[in-house]
Amino acid sequence: MLPVIRGRFDSEEKLSWVLAALAGLLGATAFTHSSGYFVTFMTGNAQRSALGYFRAEQWLSLSAGLLIAAFIAGVVSASLCRRRLWPTRPHGATVLTTLSLTVATVVDATIYSGNARPLPLLPIAFVTFGIGALNTTFVRNGEVSIPLSYVTGTLVKMGQGIERHISGGELADWLGYFLLFASFTGGAAGGGFISLFTGGTGMLGIASVICAFTTGYTFLYADRRALWK
Repeated sequence: MLPVIRGRFDSEEKLSWVLAALAGLLGATAFTHSSGYFVTFMTGNAQRSALGYFRAEQWLSLSAGLLIAAFIAGVVSASLCRRRLWPTRPHGATVLTTLSLTVATVVDATIYSGNARPLPLLPIAFVTFGIGALNTTFVRNGEVSIPLSYVTGTLVKMGQGIERHISGGELADWLGYFLLFASFTGGAAGGGFISLFTGGTGMLGIASVICAFTTGYTFLYADRRALWK
């Protein structure tokens, strides 16, 4: 399998596995230390926003709608920055994600007294904004080429790749999608493990530091390689 990974997948795809793990970690941060908010699963939020009214859970519907709006705002903001502020930085969206996580940490620690309670909606909204921005990291011809937190689509493509492999194709037809899915799941599991030892603010702080290191890597290494090419 390792020779296939080295020979078949480029640095962009390998970087996507790292960022997918980050997305999984952020999802775990929100889910384990809040009222079950989704920051990576907009399909679930869309259903909640519509169905909450039928179950007398108006706040659930409203909060889900706000998270969808925050996610879209992250996508739009990162796309505008990509076009106007950092056209030579293909992965500059990670900067917005780091900033949004830092703001979420500060807001939770100063306004909501930190680890003493579950993460409230406002810090979660900043995390969701960051996830939306993160999903614009990989763009080709003006469209997202690798959606980092869209696990449903990844599994559909993996299933199609498995069929192609069975029908005479190659292992690489589905391996990349599997590794993307595994990275996301591994990041979520890692976040779940960390949640056993720290509260919501601590989780946000750890996620901010990890995201900052990832941003540094993309700026100092991945973006330079993209420019060299």
